[in-house]
Formats: sequence, C-alpha cells, structure tokens
Amino acid sequence: MLEQVLMEIHNWFQVGIFPGEYTILDGQFTPSFLQPGQYYRIVGSAFNDGLHKCGDTGLTDETFTGSVWALAIPKAIITLSDEIKAWQDRYGESVASPYLAESFGGYSYSKGTPGGQSGATNWQSAFSAQLKPYRKLREI
Repeated sequence: MLEQVLMEIHNWFQVGIFPGEYTILDGQFTPSFLQPGQYYRIVGSAFNDGLHKCGDTGLTDETFTGSVWALAIPKAIITLSDEIKAWQDRYGESVASPYLAESFGGYSYSKGTPGGQSGATNWQSAFSAQLKPYRKLREI
C-alpha cells in the first residue's frame, strides 16, 4: 500500500538517484549508499521495479542498467499508509461495488458512506486531507 500512496501523491521523498548497472544476487540487493531498513525504488529493472526496503529478501536475481532512488519516507506517511490499508481492507470491497441500493421481496439495502466519511468513494478521497501536505503536482 505504501507504494500506491507514494504514487498517488507523486512524491517518493528521494534523497539521491543513482544510475548505473546493478546486480541482484540470491534475492538480495544492498548497495553501499543505502542504510539497513531504508526504503529505495528501483527503476529500469525487468523484474524488480518498484519500492523495496534495504535488507529485505525476495527480489528476483538479475543484472540491470537503471536507477536506484534512495528514499527518506517520513514516518507519518508510513503510519498513514498503514491506516489506509486498514481502511481499504475494511471498506474497499463495498466502495468498489456498483450497487448503491437494491430492494426486492421485502428486503432493502442502501450503501452508506464508508467509515462515516461523507463523499468517500475510495481511499484517495477518504484520506485526501491527510495526504495533501505531502502531495506534489507531478513526479520528477
């Protein structure tokens, strides 16, 4: 969910972009410019593009020419991402439903607003106020 949040706000909080040729071996990638636990983004890989955390395993072995973005994501965004995931787990299916209301044979159903948030039709609208201070107009 954190990657989706960063994409939505067009802000990766990058502190350095390092182009070059990189090798991922045995599912691990730990370049010298990253600290253990630091988030980073791979761009230009055939198998591993996206957000990762230094020290985590599970990457696909490859050699690629691309960029690695060192990131400094604020804890507030990571916490907010966890809240968004919880909201999405709870309300995601109901807000995605095309049905607003139905009734038949004495049965009636009306879709309410998720979490009591007026006008919240997805996590982006439900959390827009909290995301707004971090939003950039466009990604660099």
